[in-house]
Amino acid sequence: MNRLLRTVCFGIALLALMAPPGAQAAPRYLFKIATLAPDGSVWARRFQEFQSEVTAKSNGEIGFKLYMGGVMGDDRAMYRKMRIGQLQGGGFTMTGISETVPDFRIMAIPFFFRSYAEVDRVAEGLFPLFKKAFQEKDLVLLAMTEVGFVYTMSSEPVTTVAQLRASKCWAPENDPLSRGFLEDMGVTPIPLSIPDVLSSLQTGMINTVFNGFYGSIVLQWFTRTKYITDTPFGYAYGGLVFSKSAFAKLPPHHAAMMEAAAKKHFAGLLIDTRRSNEEALATLKKNGIQLVPAEKETLQQLLAVRDQKTVPRLVGTAFSKEIYAAATRLLADFRAKSPAGGAAK
Repeated sequence: MNRLLRTVCFGIALLALMAPPGAQAAPRYLFKIATLAPDGSVWARRFQEFQSEVTAKSNGEIGFKLYMGGVMGDDRAMYRKMRIGQLQGGGFTMTGISETVPDFRIMAIPFFFRSYAEVDRVAEGLFPLFKKAFQEKDLVLLAMTEVGFVYTMSSEPVTTVAQLRASKCWAPENDPLSRGFLEDMGVTPIPLSIPDVLSSLQTGMINTVFNGFYGSIVLQWFTRTKYITDTPFGYAYGGLVFSKSAFAKLPPHHAAMMEAAAKKHFAGLLIDTRRSNEEALATLKKNGIQLVPAEKETLQQLLAVRDQKTVPRLVGTAFSKEIYAAATRLLADFRAKSPAGGAAK
């Protein structure tokens, strides 16, 4: 028996010596995460920094496998894979995850914000409500992500309502806010998922889209547009979301550490996206993209339709009355204290 025990111990030691240099045990908690964000983008880089910190601080107990660039499909496909356990999380666009958590779309009301200062105050105030809404759907919202202010981008100038109505205008698939608003304006939008937009621009199926400056470059939409209407259409954002069942397996100290790391790295993402949008605007201009001002009368028409038709019709359906009241109260309080706000771009 002693000889057998010595032989077993020797075998184990020999296997350890034969292991390749740097070999590590598999992580105890593995999160497979998917995102539409392309590799190399600011969104991907920030997640990779978050991943590195979490893995290091957990001594390798927490690991990640990241699928970027939409290889796991669009938001709907990612969410389906989370429900069956094929994924444990994702970087979702607002339009995609709001099919499941409708209140999350409240900040995307067209022309809702005038500045990033307003965005930051409202997002901070709403975040606890968002987390609660995600929890009720068996999801964990760890952080919000940002595309930034989005603009009307088109192959022909769009400075009047008549020109908007004449365009072949895209609307994000299953986004009742932008689609409903455009329909109330007399536009017949063409709903498409984000991965289908570029090919539709290339074939001429659509000629008017909405994106941030940086996003239009990363997704190559700028190659098929020539004009940008120089007034933000709205604000685009998303979320880093985990399945509640997977996240609940973490010990409390690991869960708290992950939340702290997400708060740090994705707060930094706001700096990244806003700087990248400024740099991207300069790049777009160098590539011949022209900024055209919307007429004052056009803006008045857009705001009137939003306030008199779209929002009253969608409150209680596209989002709850409670979240709308909270968002508008936060915004009104901020504007009362800081009426000057700040620049959108």
